[in-house]
Amino acid sequence: MASCKQTGVERPLPLVTGRPRRLPLLPCRLLAPLLLPLALLASGCGGSLITAGSSSTSLSIASGPGSIDTNCTGCNATNALGRSVYRFAATPPDGASTVTWRVSGGDPISGPGSITPQGEYTPPSYLTADRVQVLITASMPSGAHASTVLTVTPGFLQPLTPENVALGPGGQVTITSYLAEAGGSTPIRFALAGSPAGTGAGAGSLGDPVCQREARAFTSCRITYTAPAIVPANAATFVVASVGGSAATTSAEILLNTAGVSSNPAAHQEQMLSQMLLGSSGGNNNDYDTSGSQIVDCCSGTLGSLIQDSGGRQYLLGNNHVLARSDQATVGDAIVQPGLIDNNCAPAADSAGISPVASLTAWLPLSSPSTNADAAIAQVASRAVDPAGRILELGPRRSDGSLASAAPGVSSSGGKGEAAWLAQNVAKSGRTTGLTCASVSAVDVDVNVDYFLDCAETRPYLTKTYTGQIAVSGNAFSDAGDSGSLVVDAANAEPVGLYFAGGTDVNGVSQAMTSPAPDVLSELGALAGGKTSYTFVGGADHPVSCLNYGDNTVSAAQNRTLSTAENARAQQAMAQARALVSPSAGILGIAAGKSSDAPGEAALLVYVDPNTPAAVPDAVAGVRTAVIPSTARAVLFGSAPETASIAAAPPLSAAAISSAIAIKDQVARRLLRRNPAFFGVGVGQSLDNPREAALVVYVDRKLLPASLPPSIGGLRTRYIVMDRLHVTRSYAQPFTASRHCMAHPAPPPNAWLRPLLARPSTAPSSVR
Repeated sequence: MASCKQTGVERPLPLVTGRPRRLPLLPCRLLAPLLLPLALLASGCGGSLITAGSSSTSLSIASGPGSIDTNCTGCNATNALGRSVYRFAATPPDGASTVTWRVSGGDPISGPGSITPQGEYTPPSYLTADRVQVLITASMPSGAHASTVLTVTPGFLQPLTPENVALGPGGQVTITSYLAEAGGSTPIRFALAGSPAGTGAGAGSLGDPVCQREARAFTSCRITYTAPAIVPANAATFVVASVGGSAATTSAEILLNTAGVSSNPAAHQEQMLSQMLLGSSGGNNNDYDTSGSQIVDCCSGTLGSLIQDSGGRQYLLGNNHVLARSDQATVGDAIVQPGLIDNNCAPAADSAGISPVASLTAWLPLSSPSTNADAAIAQVASRAVDPAGRILELGPRRSDGSLASAAPGVSSSGGKGEAAWLAQNVAKSGRTTGLTCASVSAVDVDVNVDYFLDCAETRPYLTKTYTGQIAVSGNAFSDAGDSGSLVVDAANAEPVGLYFAGGTDVNGVSQAMTSPAPDVLSELGALAGGKTSYTFVGGADHPVSCLNYGDNTVSAAQNRTLSTAENARAQQAMAQARALVSPSAGILGIAAGKSSDAPGEAALLVYVDPNTPAAVPDAVAGVRTAVIPSTARAVLFGSAPETASIAAAPPLSAAAISSAIAIKDQVARRLLRRNPAFFGVGVGQSLDNPREAALVVYVDRKLLPASLPPSIGGLRTRYIVMDRLHVTRSYAQPFTASRHCMAHPAPPPNAWLRPLLARPSTAPSSVR
């Protein structure tokens, strides 16, 4: 992969370059696709009936899916970049001839999609009709050929907007859905549910949908949700959208709360006409991709916090991949609010919808092996940013239910931030999901992150391994566009970390990666050669009005149906496990159940007396054990719980965590380098036995090994299975946007020659 050699010279870059994000662990910016002008994208032809045929009965194509959507819902494989494709197969009669693949038909504007020499088909990113037919043809040098017809329908362009919102009794919110279709008549259906999958009953009511359909804009439908007049307890409900004949769905989570808190992330995406508050949308003014002279997509993140140097100069603190476009930016680049993603991808020179608020000053080079954070700073423009460092919604609840802005707490740490600990309750305020709270799920995480040179992530840049990172796990905690958010201790608002990457696991739970706040400041000081130091701008410590959407990791794991083979494994291990039962030794009984550390695996439920220390092995006959405190009476009458409670377990001791970190340090490099399925390893708390530490291992669900060891190095293992952490809610939805429009011309070079700062910066610049 390409990398940049560090030198002592700052090299100018072209005006239009992009910025990376995806694969092992993907930085969380947002990408906005734009419809290209019809003349630019016209390819293929449509409208006529397509018929599959064969010139030879000796060559045939294996039966395809019949129908998929533009999100590749229904596809059966992934390509080298990890993106969903449908892999077709054709076997020549002689077994040796080369098969040539061709795709035709499709949409008259967006084309038929594409197919590789290996038969990997990718549908077009959008349609201009409700459905199109694509002809997939395999040919041999002899002239023999075979064809199959594939129907493509529109999928979703992005998750619902907003993806999450908090409402009190009787509160209302308008929810919008976008289709990957320009024009057409495909309906979007909305329903209330008790889960993102559409199961269970939801609370509240929905109005009638209102749709906008234009030939030169993506189809959108909006609907109004009203919370019930009485909310007996805090609970989540979901608005689930489905489209046409596709199996694809997307959802918005609504946190109904008795406190009457009203929080909508939309406020974080709006242009601020007075001094900017932190936690809002923003990014580099040049962060877009072009085709010819047209801007075709763009990226943005969050302007999360304010820091100052020892001379009192103030800077926006954000991610390298947001502010410095993954090492591709130039010192002095304009940092704008909101980001391009929230302004139809129109740079500041072309639009009054965004404002320059800072000038890019320095960044920790991703290409340097000595840096261990994805961070950059930009000196603020005069009177453009709130000098007190107030962050949207970080303050107390107002009388109308909204949350006031507030500066982070700095009185305990002197502005240097505090260290994180397992199960710590933390909060963040970001562009996409707004104010959310969750818990630290792992510490000292080693994790791989891939970076790209463009917003569309088609040009790889480099893969970087970070060490000592902090993982946060919780429903709706973070998503694409939240990169750069400041993560704070929910108890006192002290800075804990800088959020830079994340994704959603197979249980639908957000997994976030953050760099420790003290380490980020220290590295920035080292970048300055020790000539200055940095501190967070803030005020007195104060609690955060947390919006916690819960964490369904355990419930989702327990709701999974075990395979016949897993049930058989558990039954075979039961005989050996029953030998463990000894009330005098604290082991009261054994039952067959499910693992929460490894969703989809069986577990032996070992019931123990909480007042008697019991020695329980990690596994029996290769089957994991789940250690659950209970009473002899509950075990006897079958009323004992089926899972352990992590909330009821005592905190892990410092010695236990230190010992686990030592083991992690011994095995992490081997795991990450030798098996491409693993892309992160840290130390957390076992869900099967919360009294013990566990290795938390992040596993690519597309490369999931046939078996995963229940322990490594004497430690229990907890597996988080997911697409490699990325910037979209679903890996099958590579295009995300807030607003949608046709492509427009890129601004001329040097459009931003006027100075942005009241005085020149004296801070050091990054070298590349």
